[in-house]
Amino acid sequence: MIRFRTATAADVPALRALVESAYRGASARRGWTHEADLLDDERTSDAELTATIADAKAQVLLARIDGKLAGTVTIRDLGKGRAYLGMLCVDPDLQSEGLGRALLADAEDMAAEEFGAKVMTMTVIDARAELIAYYERRGYARTGELRPFPLPVDVPYQMVVLERAIG
Repeated sequence: MIRFRTATAADVPALRALVESAYRGASARRGWTHEADLLDDERTSDAELTATIADAKAQVLLARIDGKLAGTVTIRDLGKGRAYLGMLCVDPDLQSEGLGRALLADAEDMAAEEFGAKVMTMTVIDARAELIAYYERRGYARTGELRPFPLPVDVPYQMVVLERAIG
């Protein structure tokens, strides 16, 4: 059974391990949503996760299956009826079983309820056509906006902005 709850500072070590295993390195390649073939740095840090969890304008949602951390997603209140969805990830061994879809739906509901959001926005690396298509199948549309890659590394990628009405 899947159990959802918001993260606390005590969750940071397990949360970081999940994020890194889903986005980077050999473990990520067991799933389909990884960035391991594109980037080899760390995806996040304990400090970033701790700050996000402590931020009143953010919520970090955790999904546990049989007591084990299985997935996470972060939402951030952008104000004016808008929220940002980020760092959606599922344990690579559990991908393609519907947990990502459930996390996405719960994040949209939470953004509407907690922040009064009417629009959810996100960014996806332009090189991840299959991930962009996944979100498009769930009602997200490209806005036409491209943003620079968010880290100070020399990579040939941009971020595609997607959004959808929620609430």
